[in-house]
Amino acid sequence: MKLQRAIVGFLGLFTFCNCARALSKTLAWGSTTACTPWTLLLLIILPAVVQAQFTYTTNNGTITITQYTGPGGAVIIPDTIYGLPITGIGTNAFFDCLSLTSVTIGNGVTSIEDDAFRYCTSLTSVTIGSNVTSIAAFAFSSCWSLAAVCFEGNAPVQHTAVFYQDNQATVYYLPGTVGWGALFGDLETMLWNPQAQAAGVRTNGFGFNITGTTNIPIVVEASTNLQGASWTSLQSCTLTNGSIYFSDPQWTNYPTRFYRIRSP
Repeated sequence: MKLQRAIVGFLGLFTFCNCARALSKTLAWGSTTACTPWTLLLLIILPAVVQAQFTYTTNNGTITITQYTGPGGAVIIPDTIYGLPITGIGTNAFFDCLSLTSVTIGNGVTSIEDDAFRYCTSLTSVTIGSNVTSIAAFAFSSCWSLAAVCFEGNAPVQHTAVFYQDNQATVYYLPGTVGWGALFGDLETMLWNPQAQAAGVRTNGFGFNITGTTNIPIVVEASTNLQGASWTSLQSCTLTNGSIYFSDPQWTNYPTRFYRIRSP
């Protein structure tokens, strides 16, 4: 629905995260265009320099990452390397990687092995793809800065002390997934389900209500071109009491503007 010069969309990205493929939804009024969840297009065209940041083994046409050799920061583990699917994150693959700040695990991965991310003390957010079914012992333990673990799929099997000493972290999961209880390991879980409602123009600008689980974190972003995928953060907050009202007083400065909600 086009309202004056504002077009609203919510790109359902759990691009969980940043949960980097943070949790986000797209709700595009007046359009039937579907947006692919998360940042899968980026994963398809990863350059060779990114692929070279991983040491790996192959087995029956699949890849297990055995060591990360890159500079750290925000890391995306792709779905494939040179056309072969990445199905595992091996033991100690990111062990003691002090420069790692966030990681997004592709949807090809099914298992995360022992100590894979242990002692990544600068790691603040993790996004785990929809096909992970097993997380081994101490996989994310002693990641003392970890705040958000965003799952795209059902609750995986977890082994001993997966999140040991990660006392500040919360697990977020999506509607329609199963196997979640009040705790995952020792971490509190929360349903990440923001919804935009009642969009319209008011005296303080174009805006809409956002409702969802009480105290889930969200980021509202805007873009003038969905194809360009350039997004500007407008507001970061939590849904205190399960709702907020978002307003954009600058909306009249743009001939077209899209909005999305994602996880931090």
